[in-house]
Amino acid sequence: MAGMATPLTRVEHRSSEADLDAMWAEQENAWHLGFALVWASTFVVVVLAPAGHLGRLPELALLVVLAVVYAAFGVPGMRAGGERRGHAYLVLAWLCVLGMQVLNADTQSWLLYFILFPHLWVVLHTRLAIITTVLILAALAVIRIAQSDGSREVLTSIGLSSVISLGLSLALGLFIDRILREAQTRARTIDELNATRNELSAAERDRGVLEERERLSREIHDTLAQGFTSVLALSRAADAALARGDVDTARERLALVDATAQDNLSEARLIVAELTPGHLQSRTLVEALGRLTAAVSAESKVPTALSVLGEPAPLGGSGEVVLLRSAQEALANVRRHAHAQRSTVTVDYRGADVVVLTVADDGRGFEPAAAAEGATGGGFGLDGVRARALEIGGAATIESRPGAGTRVRVEVPR
Repeated sequence: MAGMATPLTRVEHRSSEADLDAMWAEQENAWHLGFALVWASTFVVVVLAPAGHLGRLPELALLVVLAVVYAAFGVPGMRAGGERRGHAYLVLAWLCVLGMQVLNADTQSWLLYFILFPHLWVVLHTRLAIITTVLILAALAVIRIAQSDGSREVLTSIGLSSVISLGLSLALGLFIDRILREAQTRARTIDELNATRNELSAAERDRGVLEERERLSREIHDTLAQGFTSVLALSRAADAALARGDVDTARERLALVDATAQDNLSEARLIVAELTPGHLQSRTLVEALGRLTAAVSAESKVPTALSVLGEPAPLGGSGEVVLLRSAQEALANVRRHAHAQRSTVTVDYRGADVVVLTVADDGRGFEPAAAAEGATGGGFGLDGVRARALEIGGAATIESRPGAGTRVRVEVPR
């Protein structure tokens, strides 16, 4: 720790370690004030206490030198990057204190210990601070012994006071050092946690982007692609009707082309605007399903009936979107692949916790296991039905076998 030299540095980064540094930098004035108070107290006591054999002036001169040394070397030396000046400050400051002890055996310069010993821990690393503390106290003890009469009582007193001073100095210094190290470790840990959190947030954003792309792919498949398929089928049917001379049928098909194109345009705008599906705008789920089944019946000539069990209740945007999109996908498969004679859409509101949508047809069916492996072309359709249901805590099952029709069941929580 060039001890607490780093904490006394003002920094520009706003991390936890930087906040800790800034906090210590704000305490710099308190260090200066502490030195001023201790120095002033020592000066007053030296003036009032008995003078040494050379008088009071040499001691006061050393005190003045100490103040100049602190201003010139101590203040910058306790900041980061000022280790050399800090070392010079400690050497000169303790020479002044030792000099005062040499000039006056009864000097009151011991008051300076309260600020100079902590400064050792500010400027020096822990091990060097311990060694320096021991050496300084040993030097003071040697000077005091040299100034004494060598009696046993005096030597005992000097030894005892030196040991007590050493114990207190080391205890205080190590305590300060431990607190600072724990604070720095905690700050570093917080910064590492913040960095990890930022990395996780970035990964989550990336995952969200991928999920949103997948969602938009399903939206496009379930709405625009199906609509364009209908437009293509209807336009071909209109062309065939014109070839037969059946103008009324051709007009009917062209009217359906117009309506389907209008619906697709609305869906495209809503997808861009991130609104709910166009079929749910200003209408309930049951109304939207009614319109959907009517459109399928008209387009494909496959009679499609809607059945509602129980009392309809709002599910919120997500649940209704999942059921509507699932019905769209299932009926699109009926129209394109099933060769069915009829199909039914059932919405069951009787469950306490779930609402169930069932789309069934009497078409040619397929093998679900083969479809899962991609044998039937799979795509986003049925996989999208399952994915949508799972996203909101629901479930989807598909029952089918060749020649026995298909049954799609989707349940969503209320």
